[in-house]
Amino acid sequence: MSHLIKLIFNGKEYEVSSGVLKNVVKELGMNSKIVGGKIENKIVDLFYESNDGEQIELFTIDSPQAMELYRHTMAHIMAQAIQRLYKDAKFAIGPTIENGFYYDIDLPEKINEDELMRIEKEMRKIIEEDIPLEHFVMKSEEAIRFFEEKGQPYKVELIKDLGTDTMSIYRQGDFTDLCRGPHVPSTGLVKNFKLLSVSGAYWRGDERNKMLQRIYGTAFYRREDLDAYLKMLEEAEKRDHRKIGPQLDLFSLHPDVAPGMIFFHPKGAVVRRELEKFWREEHIKAGYVEVITPMVMNENLWRRSGHWDHYRDNMYFTEKEGQAYAIKPMNCPGHIMIYKTSSHSYRDLPLRMCELGTVHRYERSGVVHGLFRARAFTQDDAHIFCTQEQIESEIVGVIKLIDKTYKLFGFPYKVELSTKPDDAMGSDEIWEVSTSALKSALEHLGMEYQVNEGDGAFYGPKIDFHVRDSIGRTWQCATIQLDFLMPERFDLNYTGSDNVEHKPVMIHRVIYGSLERFIGILIEHYAGAFPTWIAPVQTIVLPISEKHVKYAQKIKKQFEDFGIRTEVDGRSQKISYKIREAQLKKIPYMLIVGSREMEANSIAVRIRSGKDLGSMKTHEFIERISEEIKNRYQKSIFEVK
Repeated sequence: MSHLIKLIFNGKEYEVSSGVLKNVVKELGMNSKIVGGKIENKIVDLFYESNDGEQIELFTIDSPQAMELYRHTMAHIMAQAIQRLYKDAKFAIGPTIENGFYYDIDLPEKINEDELMRIEKEMRKIIEEDIPLEHFVMKSEEAIRFFEEKGQPYKVELIKDLGTDTMSIYRQGDFTDLCRGPHVPSTGLVKNFKLLSVSGAYWRGDERNKMLQRIYGTAFYRREDLDAYLKMLEEAEKRDHRKIGPQLDLFSLHPDVAPGMIFFHPKGAVVRRELEKFWREEHIKAGYVEVITPMVMNENLWRRSGHWDHYRDNMYFTEKEGQAYAIKPMNCPGHIMIYKTSSHSYRDLPLRMCELGTVHRYERSGVVHGLFRARAFTQDDAHIFCTQEQIESEIVGVIKLIDKTYKLFGFPYKVELSTKPDDAMGSDEIWEVSTSALKSALEHLGMEYQVNEGDGAFYGPKIDFHVRDSIGRTWQCATIQLDFLMPERFDLNYTGSDNVEHKPVMIHRVIYGSLERFIGILIEHYAGAFPTWIAPVQTIVLPISEKHVKYAQKIKKQFEDFGIRTEVDGRSQKISYKIREAQLKKIPYMLIVGSREMEANSIAVRIRSGKDLGSMKTHEFIERISEEIKNRYQKSIFEVK
């Protein structure tokens, strides 16, 4: 009996005998640039052993699908170069990541920038050698002996922990690695790369283990794509919120006092309050009620919710009077307790409950990163309790609110649907109903989305929204999670129209994600130059000399009477210096006042961009800027009208 597979390439179908993909492609005399294939959502290389009845879509080295193979091979080339240069190198793991790859390595020497250049040089030699890759399977016992002889203890530990009979091995010349793949057939197929940085990384992410050196790199098939990415990284470094935030006096970090926690200064608090104000306005319009729940709650609550089993390593605990408590890592159990305080009818649903709730999560010190990855942060959380029949309309409403929010900041976005993970709680039937409901809502709105298999929360599937900033980076912010499980665990009920008790469905959602992280994204998106409505200081009055300071103070008072955040720079400095200082502080408008302005009861207006608007009556400018602030324009009203 013949074993057939279906190959698809350039829209054509080929039905051929199954076997190693490399041999099958060769038999057909197909394009020599083919490096792999896609089976449903899985990417495979040419070493893949195809099975009867499979349908495989082939792709070439210049295809977007090939980047996983391209970068994974580049990680092995880097490891091979390090093996040649450092005889005592011990290798841990070397996966691909978004836009690149890394390898964790145990080395006695500290890798610096000069060493990275040396490694790059050796990598180019390996690429020029065009070494073919080989794939084979080794029995676990044999693989353990092999890597023990090579002096690779991390590989031995991985093999023992995997606990399977056989191991997947890749070899390129003098370098052999424990690896599932996929890879391109030869080192000569990958050319455009750059090693970026070195950081510390605990083995297996456990701070009790040894600190390894993690070497990051990036790679692209086309040179122009690599150059564009490196230029973006250069721009991102200039926009780093950890530099701009303190420079603009928005926040500070004090790792010796509160590691992973943010100290917002008055100006940073203004930005935060403006985000909260917009959030509250829109949630009131959308029919939400705001609640506030305790920061510390009994440990038993977290056991019942499932967080104890799935999340306790990331939680903070305390004990008083013989009672164990947890500092909340999430707001949902608190909202559930509010729901349980009274009986509910189907007429009460949907109940949309929202909270700007501060949570604490223990993040390892190696991953804490400014506002982006903190241990204490405020989520713009909401939980909707509804009937099964209301799921689609409620999710549609949430998506519309997300869309309105992101349009305000000029963020385009893409959508991902994440499905059942390995550690999921609840029946397959519940998961199927939940996932179908999310798909229906997305399709109702005609939204394009990608499926992210196995990345749902432990209690339900989710929709994630990834915004793209002004320099092309993407950030995961909003999420919508559907949950049938929590209402079961907490015995939540409502009385239906049939006068019988039913379980509500719980929808978890955030839009900003966390206020801290969203502020960090905005700082980098705008490079600190916030739109006027959110800017900590909206106008600054610059008197030309000391005799104009009193008039400047009068102007400041007029602006403040209209709720416009204003400062005066009354220092004895040249006006050109004051203008430059105001631009460095990213203040949207500079109002220059001298004798002429005093006589005419006017101001000379300059925009942060450098544009000079000339002389203007004070009341006229107040009217225009007030319109800009009220309507939350992205750009100056004088530049968009």
